Amino acid sequence: DLHLSIRRQRQMCIRDSLLAGATHAAVNVWREGGTFDFNILDPKQRSQSVTTLRLADGFAPEPIRAYCQNTLGVTLGLGIGDLSGKAFRIAHMGHVNAPMMLGTLGALEIALDVLGMIDGTSKGGIKAATEFLATSLKA
Repeated sequence: DLHLSIRRQRQMCIRDSLLAGATHAAVNVWREGGTFDFNILDPKQRSQSVTTLRLADGFAPEPIRAYCQNTLGVTLGLGIGDLSGKAFRIAHMGHVNAPMMLGTLGALEIALDVLGMIDGTSKGGIKAATEFLATSLKA
């Protein structure tokens, strides 16, 4: 049925937008530490399916990715093309829901903390993500 298909696509777009918003809310807190920033600085231009984070000079993505994978069982995407060795990606698309996204963001916050890549001014990304979701879902 065409109406069911359209409704399902609309629900997926809303979900993707919520998960992207939660991810962006977390990253907005973590980036205050100066270790990394969004690859796409203009929020209106960011993807609803994946967030790419570019690391500051002197930092590499591999320790973050390795800690998440080897210690916490969470896979983060590689930087590709010109961003190889300079960035990592967080996916928020497909068969991902809010609890799964919060798990990924939680693992990333743990890795960033353990690796000394966030400090007192840049902790609290998970809180920002959950507040974003709660506020959005109340509307």
